[in-house]
Amino acid sequence: MAQATIGWIGTGVMGVSMAKHLMAAGHPLVIHTRTRARAEPLLAAGAQWAESPLAVAEQSEIVCSMVGYPEDVEVTHLGPQGTLSAAKAPALLIDFTTSSPALAQRIAERGAALGTHAIDAPVSGGDIGARNATLSIMCGGTEAAFQAARPILDLVGKTVVLQGPAGAGQHTKMVNQLLIAGTMLGMAEALSYAKKAGLNPETVLQSVGGGAAASWSLTNLAPRILKSDFAPGFFIEHFLKDLRIALDEARALGLDLPCATAAERTYRALAEAGYARAGTQAIVHAYGW
Repeated sequence: MAQATIGWIGTGVMGVSMAKHLMAAGHPLVIHTRTRARAEPLLAAGAQWAESPLAVAEQSEIVCSMVGYPEDVEVTHLGPQGTLSAAKAPALLIDFTTSSPALAQRIAERGAALGTHAIDAPVSGGDIGARNATLSIMCGGTEAAFQAARPILDLVGKTVVLQGPAGAGQHTKMVNQLLIAGTMLGMAEALSYAKKAGLNPETVLQSVGGGAAASWSLTNLAPRILKSDFAPGFFIEHFLKDLRIALDEARALGLDLPCATAAERTYRALAEAGYARAGTQAIVHAYGW
């Protein structure tokens, strides 16, 4: 039985790996991304190019997106050349971008009016999780939409959970990013302390990495820091975007989040200093690393 054709929009650090998993499962892919050169590995593997999100939707039964910012998501799906402006809307739309909960709700409402199941499905796990298909995927949408999307989600993720109606996936991703914000600040401060105290950071990690202080960031990003590897598994500029969404949502909920505020301030200073396209582990530069 032929696999459904999937449209894929966005081929950044994580998007290429995720799309490769779908192709490996036998799905024909139709690709669009802002910079065509980034799609070349997928095109070379047999994916077809489309000139716009609308053109992607016209050739696909399922459309997935993994773009940068909420404004990109809006143009991709709700714009005049967006997927939901196609003469025949796709049966299923999955947006993996971390974006605004309100925008996810608008997309789901527009999709429902056109007969499209829409899921907001932001992910966590970075470039490693994307390559290994072990992402955690936080979903918002109806139960019917989630069940329709589940076979696709299982190809790219390991932990796949429906959190509630449209927008709930994005709210859950904000929880995830708030947890990471605190962890990254703590890790940067701790490694800086170890260095200043004259300790061997590698042996320090052996001790603290297996105890109560263990975390994904400590396991996966601290070794990169010690190797002076600041290549992006996740761009600082994108994490800043996420923190700003989280803080906006928190203010709407009447919450004051001092830790997230400190993280946003630290990362903003790094971005202004030229580290916007570095990985989030470059936070240690704020501590004189």
